[in-house]
Amino acid sequence: MKSSKSSVRIWRITGITSIVATIVLIGGFIYAISDVLNPVGSTYTSDATTSGAKPATTVATDGSFQIAVLGDSLAKGTGDDDGSGFARRTVDLLQKNGKEAKLIANLGINGQKTASVLSSLEEPGVQHILKQSNMIFVSIGANDLFNAGEALGNTQQAPSKQQLLANLPKASKTLQQILERIAQINPDAHILYLGLYNPFSDLPEIRVPGNEAVTAWNTTALNIINSQSNMSLIPTFDLFQQNLNKYLSSDHFHPNGTGYEQIAERVVQSIE
Repeated sequence: MKSSKSSVRIWRITGITSIVATIVLIGGFIYAISDVLNPVGSTYTSDATTSGAKPATTVATDGSFQIAVLGDSLAKGTGDDDGSGFARRTVDLLQKNGKEAKLIANLGINGQKTASVLSSLEEPGVQHILKQSNMIFVSIGANDLFNAGEALGNTQQAPSKQQLLANLPKASKTLQQILERIAQINPDAHILYLGLYNPFSDLPEIRVPGNEAVTAWNTTALNIINSQSNMSLIPTFDLFQQNLNKYLSSDHFHPNGTGYEQIAERVVQSIE
């Protein structure tokens, strides 16, 4: 009798755990959809005012790093426990290593897509910030790629690889325009593009199409970047692939503090 009751209790616990896990995954995907459909802007964060500042020279010619950030919610640092994001954490790591580093401005906006970033590059204020920087971080493309998530919200079916890749040709062309325009605005700055990861690789229905779509995007981005001497791609796919439970925030989409720290460490390794 006791054994029977114990078995029932175990099955109940297992069932509840499975339901909770499913809710978390679905919640994360819904959050991602909301992030795309309802972008939330914010005033930029900065270490110093830029009024009257002289344009930055080539990257770290005097051993210092003047950093600006453009892009989406990952650029902004959404999901981080203390709001630092990978940009602030990169600055902190550089300073810890004895480097002079300053975050000029973080222009990341939740839900932003490639077209919005491209348009923003014509704003005088944005151009002014970019000209003060000798290193520019760009995180964009996830909202373009996962825009097919709208279908999930309507049909309760996971998007196919074809759906996820539907926006790739147009968005990748816009990404190329973004990177080339930034280089025109500040030809002396080094541009680091943050590669994408699949936050849903632990969800069976999305794992394979998501991984294939993200890989295709990263490959396209790398082909663009390889043609430019002042650009680099920072890969993140491998960081998160087997570590979603450790590196994602509770929304199951953005990194948590530990995840952003992992990205920052990789950035520092690439630029020191």
